[in-house]
Order: sequence, then C-alpha cells, then structure tokens
Amino acid sequence: MLQTRYHFVGIGGVGMSAIAQVLNGEELLITGSDRAHDQGGNRVVFSKLAAQGITLFPQNGSGVTQHTSFVVVSTAIEEDNPDIRAARRLAVPIVKRAELLAQLFNAKYGIAIGGTSGKTTVTGMVGWALDAAGLAPSVLNGGAILNYVSDTAIGNAKRGSSNIVCIEADESDGSIVHYRPKVAAVTNITKEHKTLDELFALFDSFAKATSDLVVLNADDPTLARLTVEAQRVTFGVAARADVKAEDVELLAGGSRFRVGQRTYALSVPGAHNVSNALVAIAIARHLNADEAKVAEGLRTFQGIARRLARVAEVNGVLVLDDYAHNPAEIAVAIAAARHGRRRVLAVYQPHGFGPTRFVRQELADAFAASLTPADALFMPEIYYAGGTADKSLSSRDLVADLRQRGVVAEFAAERSELLAAITRAAQPGDVVLVMGARDETLTDLCQQIARELKADGTAGRMVIGYGL
Repeated sequence: MLQTRYHFVGIGGVGMSAIAQVLNGEELLITGSDRAHDQGGNRVVFSKLAAQGITLFPQNGSGVTQHTSFVVVSTAIEEDNPDIRAARRLAVPIVKRAELLAQLFNAKYGIAIGGTSGKTTVTGMVGWALDAAGLAPSVLNGGAILNYVSDTAIGNAKRGSSNIVCIEADESDGSIVHYRPKVAAVTNITKEHKTLDELFALFDSFAKATSDLVVLNADDPTLARLTVEAQRVTFGVAARADVKAEDVELLAGGSRFRVGQRTYALSVPGAHNVSNALVAIAIARHLNADEAKVAEGLRTFQGIARRLARVAEVNGVLVLDDYAHNPAEIAVAIAAARHGRRRVLAVYQPHGFGPTRFVRQELADAFAASLTPADALFMPEIYYAGGTADKSLSSRDLVADLRQRGVVAEFAAERSELLAAITRAAQPGDVVLVMGARDETLTDLCQQIARELKADGTAGRMVIGYGL
C-alpha cells in the first residue's frame, strides 16, 4: 500500500508549516513548495523543514504526482498556481489548510485559543505548561514558541504523545467556525480584519461549539455576552473573576503574582502576560494538572519569537522586536516596553493597505493614548505583500493624523532615513521598540539599529539576546 502523501503549497507559511511538521511526525510522507524557497528567502525555516525529512520542491508543479494523496493550500494560494494546476490535471484532491487542521483537531481532545490579540502567546503558554505537567500535548501555533525552537524545529509546532492538541484558532479568515473544541479560550474582541459585530458572531459560534469548558477574559466585558453552553470560567486582573491574579508585581524581565494560595512567576514581561498566564492556569486546573509543575512551566516559558524580543542593548539603549500590528497589541507592547525606561522610540510598519485603512482611526487612538510628549514614533511606508490593493493611503497620512493629536511622529520613506532619525534621537535609558507583522526583515532592521547606535558612539557595549 502506498504511503499517504500530503503536498503543502506555500509550506513556509507559519500555519502551513505547523501542520506539516505535526503530520510528518505521524509517519506520513510530507512534501511542499514555496515561492520564497525558490527565491532563496526564509532559509532558516526551509532548512529546518528539510532537516525533519520534509522534501521541498520548486513551485512549478513537479512536487505533485499521481502518488500525491492530497494537496494542501491556504487562502493565499491562487488558482493558477502551477501546483494547483498539476493537482487539477491529475485529479488529486485539494484540501484547505483550515479544513485539514479542523479534521486533525476535532478528532482529538482539542484546546483552542481564540481572540483578536494575545492568542499566539497564550497558545504557547498553555502548551508549554501542560508539557511541564506531563500531559504531552501536540501544539500548533501561529508563532515560534522559543522553548520548542531547536536546530531542526521551527518552534511553531510540536507533536505530543497524548490525545491532547492545543491550537491557535484564527478568526481572520473565518476558519474558527470549523473547530469543535473540548476546551476554548477567548482573550478579547477588538476591531481587526472584520467589524466588531462580525467578530462577535464568529466568537459566539466558537464558544457555542465548545463542549467542556469555555475560558473568558473578565476584563473584556464584551465576552460576557457570548453564548456558552459548556462550563464557563473567567480570568482577570482588574475584574472579578474565577481565576484572578492578585498582588501583581511587574518586573523588568517578568512578573510575580498570586492566584489563590499559590505564587506564580513569569520570565516574560508585561501585565498582559500575567493575564495570558491565567488562561493556562484555568485550563490546567480543568485537566487536573499538577499545579506546582504548571507553575514551573510558566516560570520557564521563554516567550514567542518577535514578542518583545530583546535584540540588543547598546550602552543603555534597549532595542526590542515585536509583532504588534493591531491597535490593542500596539498599546500592550508600548506599555510593556516602557517599564523602567526613560522614553519610548517606537517604530511601526503598518501591514497591508486594506487592513491599515480599516483601523486607521483606531491606530491613531492607540498611539495617542500610549505615547507621551517625550516619546517619538517613526513610521516607514505600509508593508505591501503583493496582490491587488488600493495604495492611495500612505504611512505619511497616518503620521499627519498623529501630529494633529499631538504625537511626535515622523515618516521615513527609506530605511536609511529611519536609521538616521533613530540614531539622532536615541539616548541612554531609551527603548527602541520595532513593531509590525509578517515582514521578516523587521528583525534585521532591529539589528541594523543596534549597529548604527554602536557606530554612532551611542554605545560601547553591545549585548545580543532574545527574550526579556
């Protein structure tokens, strides 16, 4: 009998590569293609996939043969893609990524983490805490969990030995409605991708489809209106909640807090991560996990790649790299980065012309509320990932919005301008916070900023690291 073979079109994508790695651990034959691979990009990801035994083909149709069982695609793959044409010609079934993930998830004891912000970190925390408690879950995430990163593992997926699977449930493409969780969590609902009414309907369906436990953020009053037919447990810091953090102490590199009689410590910074940890505690309690081992798991959780990642400190100027791209995430990232620092020098690259236009007012509100007159914001042009888009909006327009609100903001059309502006502005005690989604060169920009600061004489000592 021929071995079942899955061919992933666009296998370098974070969602696609996660499924591919988990299936690869189940003794299936996994192949894939990606335009970025053909162009020599994203080499770390592709080298790690190859090291796991996943065969990579050029995206020219050659990876799809009569022996291919299924071709897996995401919504980003066009119908005229050579691999898709080959699948149509050979009558190979084409499966959407979200549908395949739902099939894998619904067949197991599924834990799904949803919400418009924070779900990637929460998924990582839940997975690692349950692992620490010996529950051995499989984990599929939208970002690299640093605890799982190795010479061969990307870190966004881990195949466990139990029947438990923990996933990040994405609402942006509506695929969240395919899941039938045993346990679900919703971190928050804020405007992104869709209107608040559309998002509420998606999360309401998600909560209603959950059979055993729904964990909801009591600090977001919108979530109280979700339809929950399973057991409901709330978590919170400010509000009354079933799982409540008390005696919260925020530190430069983490936090300490108490839940009931037990004290927890985190090695990742920010008040938002205290809230995130409460989800893991609530779910672990439901699964009767050893609380002492869960606490140790949370203490040793290293975080998610590009979530307040400490790239360098150059003579008192700290450079952080963060994935924040929607208004709620921007506010959280700035608040966490500010802790113990004199000023925030923020760099924000908007992602996509359509999404930026959709939340333009909310972006202005977030920056105006989060930045002080002593801070500064530097904004390069909106990131363009390809395809058809109305490009009539520019970051220059967002900068004009912010200046009208009293924010010190500067547009930088070229990276050389951006580097020069930051180098001029940075002083000891400042934090340079680089924010933006999907553009892998933003981490390179952080490293460039550190080098420029050192060359300028702002620094003598340069310390490179990851995580705070």
